Amino acid sequence: MTNRVPNPELQVGPDNKQWWNRAENRRFGFHNAHILFRRAHMVRARHVLPLSPAPDATLAALPAVADLTGHPAFSALVCARGTDILYERTAPDFGPDRVHSIQSISKMHLHLIVGRLLQRGLIDLSRPVGSYLPEIGPGYAAAPVQALLDMNVTNAFCEDYSDPLSDCYTEEIALGWRLPDGDAPEPTMRDFARGIAATGPGGLSSENVYKTDKPGVPVQYKSANSDVLTLICARLCPTDLRAEIEAIADAAGYSGAFHISLDAEGLPAFSGGGCLSPRDLARFGLLFHRISGGDTFGNPEFLARAPLRDAPRFDPPREFMYYSNHLMTDGRFVGHGGYGGQFLMVDLATGLVCAFLSVLDNDAGYDTGYMTRVILALKSICHAAPSHPA
Repeated sequence: MTNRVPNPELQVGPDNKQWWNRAENRRFGFHNAHILFRRAHMVRARHVLPLSPAPDATLAALPAVADLTGHPAFSALVCARGTDILYERTAPDFGPDRVHSIQSISKMHLHLIVGRLLQRGLIDLSRPVGSYLPEIGPGYAAAPVQALLDMNVTNAFCEDYSDPLSDCYTEEIALGWRLPDGDAPEPTMRDFARGIAATGPGGLSSENVYKTDKPGVPVQYKSANSDVLTLICARLCPTDLRAEIEAIADAAGYSGAFHISLDAEGLPAFSGGGCLSPRDLARFGLLFHRISGGDTFGNPEFLARAPLRDAPRFDPPREFMYYSNHLMTDGRFVGHGGYGGQFLMVDLATGLVCAFLSVLDNDAGYDTGYMTRVILALKSICHAAPSHPA
């Protein structure tokens, strides 16, 4: 093919980063990811959940709010409960209805989808992945599905954002975020997951996966776990995963569009490909609180168990938080963080939802200290809210 060059925004440079995820371009990339992906699926809700401004002066005056909104990485903060927006602010180069990459907050969709499969009796979390995906490689074949949900699988996949050659960046090719080298074919999510090796001979053993009699086991955060869960859900769901996305969008009542990147087979990248506006991210969080109150859309029991289980804990300085049923939790909130500086927090005690979006411009695009600071600030906002649920 003559007179053609690789797409410059998706092409990988000598630093093994695509243009839109380099430090100097990342803010533009995260504010426009939905139109930068190689391919994406878009859906809007049939009915919108109206949200009305109801400013809360107490929340607005909190030092934690000033800390979050005054940081150079800040994009947006929305605090909502019920149908009220108690606090809302966006950066000058952003806006409440603009779409933003939510990165790994997208993983919360898998909690909802797996919960619905459990309700229908279509999945057994104690069964090994290989029983659902016979074609899967040794990195996952013996792991129980529950181990994937709890980020507690030992294999050769590495997610080290500070290492430009880490497996998580190779994964981005399969997610449609970057191009492969030269004229190499684009691997599917299935191809990528199948190629993940075990760390030793014989694959996973019972010692590699979480056991309830081994409290304190550390989180082994691997976005590839979410990719494998996506493959399982695609095989078990009675409908196409796009129908599940539409059902979630309808239940959340998005005002704008939800976008998610797709692999070459059309599978959604729940591991990190979602994009939402700040208000719609808050609507997504409000859905979780409604489910905790018995909303018929979701699986209230599966959600209620997440903060109560003896699940793997994060290493310091986030040792107060653990990973359970594909959610981050401290026993009171459920939510999830995202690469680049995102966090969605749902306070199950008060019903307050905090949707925070930001974009770090360091080389790695991640900073554990910064994310800890964000989570603690959001916790203090939630704890300052009135104690009664909406």
